[in-house]
Amino acid sequence: MRKIALVTGILGQDGPYLAEYLLSKEYKVYGMVRRYSNPNFGNLDYLGLTNKIEYVEGDMTDESSLYSIIKNIRPDEVYNLAAQSFVGGSWEMAKLTTEINAIGVLYLLNAIKSFCPTAKFYQASTSEMFGLQHDNGFQDEKTPFHPRSPYGISKVYAHWTTVNYRESYGLYTCSGILFNHESPIRGIQFVTRKITDGIAKIKLGFSSKLYLGNLDAKRDWGYAGDYVEAMWLMLQQKTPDDFVVGTGKNHTVREFAQLAFKYAGLDDYKKYVISDARFKRPAEVPALCARADKAEKVLGWTPRVSFEELVKMMVDADLNRYKNKSKIKGDKSKF
Repeated sequence: MRKIALVTGILGQDGPYLAEYLLSKEYKVYGMVRRYSNPNFGNLDYLGLTNKIEYVEGDMTDESSLYSIIKNIRPDEVYNLAAQSFVGGSWEMAKLTTEINAIGVLYLLNAIKSFCPTAKFYQASTSEMFGLQHDNGFQDEKTPFHPRSPYGISKVYAHWTTVNYRESYGLYTCSGILFNHESPIRGIQFVTRKITDGIAKIKLGFSSKLYLGNLDAKRDWGYAGDYVEAMWLMLQQKTPDDFVVGTGKNHTVREFAQLAFKYAGLDDYKKYVISDARFKRPAEVPALCARADKAEKVLGWTPRVSFEELVKMMVDADLNRYKNKSKIKGDKSKF
């Protein structure tokens, strides 16, 4: 029989790539979408998956809806990717961020414990939980957490709740502490996609400047399509555990922008990029870089797509988007 997987956050960035991977493994995939909303299937459309997934309505802030979904589907595996995931916006949406990212995980784990305790559970943890690291070195599974945003704080709660349900109730629960991972379907508000989208607009004459925040922040950037394999591998082990997932290399926002502009044929990025204080965070995280030795040793996982390949992939995708829009609209003033 086909395994059944439930993926929350199916409409985000990671959900479509994970669904694509699970479908290649012959899973039946259920994707949770918010009720009473007009779902945007753009990311699933991009990968050609929209009609290959079963959809269920639910909300991470509505415990009864999660109970109903788990009770009716009885999944073999649950991947919780749902989140208010924009770090910069979490200060203004601290309550909502907490309700979705923290309390919602508690609701979901209670539903699994009550109605499907044999299900394996994956929690999308994040490198933002590490936050401020005074030595600016590498972070692994033993590195203490020091979150610097409501987003990071909410994820620490969810992470330790996931650990607690494993230790308290014997559930198969894992947390993947994923460092920054990007793709052509990354949300437009995230800095990497903001850069590549901005470059496409400048290159094709729709804009002239790109406004960014802290250009010196360092992050460990990988490709989302690689990272979903690590999620799956975590749930295939004999015993549940938590894993750091990343490339082990970090780059500044400035480096990302410089490489992206150069690849697009705009060699001097300084002509176009303006560092704007409006986009700087109340509490910055200067640098993050993964030590993913455990994932390589236990899961056999290593990233395939390099930083340079990722940047080029994202620039190409956004250039193609705006070229196609130009053909359809025939009017640059629209952009």
